Amino acid sequence: MTDPLALLPLAAASRGGSIDDIPAAALVAAGLTLLQRSAPLVRALAGKRAGILLPTSPAFLLALAASEGRGAVLMNPLAAPRELAYQVTDADVGAVLTISSLAPRLPPDLPRVLLDDAPRTATVIAGGVTRTVDLGSHFALEVEGDPDAPGSPEEAAIVYTSAMHGRPLGAILTHRGLLASARGTIAVADIGPAERVLAALPFSHLFGLVASAVCPLLAGASVTTVSRFRASSAIAAMESGITMFVGVPAMFVALLAAIERRGTPFQPGALRLCIAGGAPLDPVVQDRWFDATGVELRQGYGLTEASPVALFNRVGMPNARGTLGTPFPGVEVAIRDVATFAPVPDGSTGEICVRGEIVFAGYVRGLGTPPAAGLEVRDGWLRTGDLGLRRPDGAFLFRGLSKAMFTRNGFNIYPREIESAVRELSGVDSAAVSAIPDPAHENEIALSATGSVSEEQIRAWCEERLSAYKQPATIAVTPSR
Repeated sequence: MTDPLALLPLAAASRGGSIDDIPAAALVAAGLTLLQRSAPLVRALAGKRAGILLPTSPAFLLALAASEGRGAVLMNPLAAPRELAYQVTDADVGAVLTISSLAPRLPPDLPRVLLDDAPRTATVIAGGVTRTVDLGSHFALEVEGDPDAPGSPEEAAIVYTSAMHGRPLGAILTHRGLLASARGTIAVADIGPAERVLAALPFSHLFGLVASAVCPLLAGASVTTVSRFRASSAIAAMESGITMFVGVPAMFVALLAAIERRGTPFQPGALRLCIAGGAPLDPVVQDRWFDATGVELRQGYGLTEASPVALFNRVGMPNARGTLGTPFPGVEVAIRDVATFAPVPDGSTGEICVRGEIVFAGYVRGLGTPPAAGLEVRDGWLRTGDLGLRRPDGAFLFRGLSKAMFTRNGFNIYPREIESAVRELSGVDSAAVSAIPDPAHENEIALSATGSVSEEQIRAWCEERLSAYKQPATIAVTPSR
């Protein structure tokens, strides 16, 4: 480890921010106390990565601190046990920080830490022995961090993504890249210590973690978490002192529907900033949102491998609805020819390419073998697989995908991953996945298969092996001849 003050959790705790009224410094101190007081956990993590399987909650920051600077695999609570087992093996995870309701999804013999009572106590289960660790002494622990430290170039987080070829890859994000992305967000969104952020996106989703947790904490602001998004509750919070809300387009569609259902005008209160990302945003939704709330809905652009945001419609400038915005400070964005990689002129469509500290450090090389092909970094430029163009005024437009994926509720859907899982079912001869456009969810998933199986068998197979958001909405089976 290089500079201990250059780690993301310490930097996030250094300006006096809080999550659910718990000081960030106390959460980080509790995570460090957990390591100090649990030799079995330290042994389990020796030479290995940590895993974090938690809902959006204050315990997430504690878990990041307890990872002690090593790469922490951010595991989606919606993931199926089979997917979690793959990540544990592929990333060489030594122990997982989780809660009792999610722990049964993990491989049975894997050491785990239950954080149901965090930050007061933690339960460490390792080697067949269960120990309760009192974290109360963390109140006497001084947490020292530097919010302006450039950040360590070492691993901070691993997020599994980019399954274009059928197998998810663990993208490695560094402390430096994540802190650069968070600081860029603070600059372009004009975020300060008075901000009150409603965090409704999962922290296992990098966009949710950086934009609605790390970023406001670095600014000394307060975060209120939502373990499960409900449009009516989110509206009530936004009318009661929340100043900033970050979501995916499907959330804003749901919020607009809820406002229309209740039949009374939205009262924005202190709400000043709404950010959408994770999927293409229809400018019609931006128009409707402004008409309903009086607050601009500002779109950004990024991806996991870019830590995760590179473009944004800056606060303090007119919101260019329908565009992805302009580059973050210190980030270069260019449009290049998909085939030749040569730059293309403004107004021409090509591949969106990103360069800067936010670019990821590569993929996990699981099982001692080179990873399957993911996104390429050439001469420092991350080739995103997304198509776009740059206008003469410097704003970028999204123009589709050159990679095999689509989005559903802000989550990436990789057809080959689902097809590969379905083909493992005995009796399936072939499988094909396609997108069904759906204004409420961006897209739904259609699966067609051939073989001697039933729709019910395929559905049960998918429920056992794939995340909840990867479940097909429609399944059509053609009997083999």
